[in-house]
Amino acid sequence: MGDRLKNPVEKTADPIISQIGDFRRYQFFFCGIIFLSKFGTGWHTLAHIFLAAPTPLKCNTENVTDACSKECHDREFDTSTFKTTIVTEWDLVCGRAFMSSLSQSVVMMGIMFGSMFFGMISDRFGRRPAFLGCCFMQLFSGLIVCLSPYYWFYVVFRFLTAFATGGTMCTSFVLIMEIIGPKKREIVAILYQIPFNIGHASLAVFAYYIRTWRWFQFSITIFSVVFIIYICLVPESPRWLYTTGKVDESVKILEKIAKHNRAPTDTIKPEIEAAYKVLAAKAPAKKGNIIDLFRTPYLRLKTICMGTDWVVVCMVYYGTAQYISKLGGDIFLNNLIAAALGIPGTLMCVVMTKYMGRKITMMITNGLSGIALLLLVFLINSHRTIQVVLATIGLFGASITFPNAYLWGGEIFPTVVRSNGMGLCSMLGRIGGLLAPLICDLANIQPWITPLIFGAVSIVAVVATLALPETRGMPLPETLEDGETFGRKKD
Repeated sequence: MGDRLKNPVEKTADPIISQIGDFRRYQFFFCGIIFLSKFGTGWHTLAHIFLAAPTPLKCNTENVTDACSKECHDREFDTSTFKTTIVTEWDLVCGRAFMSSLSQSVVMMGIMFGSMFFGMISDRFGRRPAFLGCCFMQLFSGLIVCLSPYYWFYVVFRFLTAFATGGTMCTSFVLIMEIIGPKKREIVAILYQIPFNIGHASLAVFAYYIRTWRWFQFSITIFSVVFIIYICLVPESPRWLYTTGKVDESVKILEKIAKHNRAPTDTIKPEIEAAYKVLAAKAPAKKGNIIDLFRTPYLRLKTICMGTDWVVVCMVYYGTAQYISKLGGDIFLNNLIAAALGIPGTLMCVVMTKYMGRKITMMITNGLSGIALLLLVFLINSHRTIQVVLATIGLFGASITFPNAYLWGGEIFPTVVRSNGMGLCSMLGRIGGLLAPLICDLANIQPWITPLIFGAVSIVAVVATLALPETRGMPLPETLEDGETFGRKKD
């Protein structure tokens, strides 16, 4: 009677999805709990906006107006908006003002190295230990930041928090990608970016009600206590176990998932063992490394082109957002608007990638950003409203490109080096993010330079995309051999 109630699974070319289904009850639940980790990535990546919020400084010395002059002996911060920030805590003004921006550069560097490190750990030792490790590292280091007695202590632990955040971004995405079938993969992978957008937007709410930086940092960190549930609820990726030769362990997890999905379990073991024999005959089980991404010509080309797309989207997204924010206004409202813009962009990405594919979507959205920003170069002296509209269109294009880059990257790289590939792309993206504020500063020399650079690199990304294969509805490549042949045009 029990077997009659089980829903058979549609057999596909993917041996994992053939056992548990494309997207059923378990996958829905699993994605829901993994999505929780994405809120923290938005909070810790962009918290600097309020941790180091602009705090006006005035000089109370008689007949002295410049608070940074040597003649000023009595300086005072305006704490009407923020009671304390790291700027007021450690007097990061005048000759020390660069130290505030430096702390955020260190954060971006931490995310960059964390993505790479935990990506390698994930491919070498498994998705689960890497994911749990970075989640708890983020919690503990983030809480220690609240207790920072010195500036450099703060910088070190912000780096460690960001290091863990980079790992969380990379490993959580791979966990989701490897358990969902191609029919729902693009929707889930794109919607996975929504918690980041919400996290970004909610920073303004936290900061509005919590005007002291230590309690603000505590409020965005303590939520991570929920990560304790991951110890019991996040298993190892059955796909990783399967491709690295741990077939019995993979079968056990697949049987548990199949039971949750009310799918038959009696054929899982023989079918997985048979599929692995075919896989092993094609290439011996091995754990990949980052060098493997560049060993063969076509996989190397795909890695370089995908990396280019990541550099550009991070540079344009973060850079254009900062460029718009320089127009002034309420810091809370500006942050809400900038973050909220990513939500419709992400939702539009779902529709575009589903019906148009990853490649066409990437070309259109990069092209949209490029055209809008290049138009801004020629209209740089026009009315402020026109400038804002064009810059906003450029940012909106990047907001669609961002989730597509995650989705497409996860599908192009083979399983044995997927975390390495995504970690490399994330690292390159952080380099783009590091360059973005420097490019924005070039507007102080000539206002047209900044949109020219952002627009030009967007067009470069369109060209790079031409070399990448479409992956919509295709089974994930598993081995390095698959990575080299997948998408290659047959003679």
